[in-house]
Amino acid sequence: LQRWKADPIFTRALLLCFCDDIQPNWHRGRQSYIMYHGTTMLNAMRIMTEGFSPSFDGMLGPGVYVTRSFEKASCYPLHSNGEMLAVLRLNVKVGRVKKIDYQGHPLQKTWYEHGYDTAWVPPNCSMVNSGLEENCVYDPSQITVLDVIPNLRF
Repeated sequence: LQRWKADPIFTRALLLCFCDDIQPNWHRGRQSYIMYHGTTMLNAMRIMTEGFSPSFDGMLGPGVYVTRSFEKASCYPLHSNGEMLAVLRLNVKVGRVKKIDYQGHPLQKTWYEHGYDTAWVPPNCSMVNSGLEENCVYDPSQITVLDVIPNLRF
């Protein structure tokens, strides 16, 4: 019982076991990540001038949907009607992150009401067909656009 007081490695391991919001790739000390958002080129230009408009609803409720996977972002939007496409490279200040790793999670659509800034769906948790991770950022002011990358998807 006294070991946790003297051994910081043991203490961190214990925290990782009991805190569902700490994950190896989401260190609490690191506040921002490079992420991506797929959209049309027209919307990308609008986002550059006006900022993101959060969606009203989705798998994780309201917010801006982003991913650390360029591959996943390049698949969006799902229906483009022949428009030019783009992937935005972003700097995202994630803040307090809530892991949502199964359908029907009690906070799946209300995490932001409980003091979380970002909801995170980890990879391969069966919530998304691609098996890739996904994030929803409640406050668009936490997102800075770094680049607009033309998406040559056909």
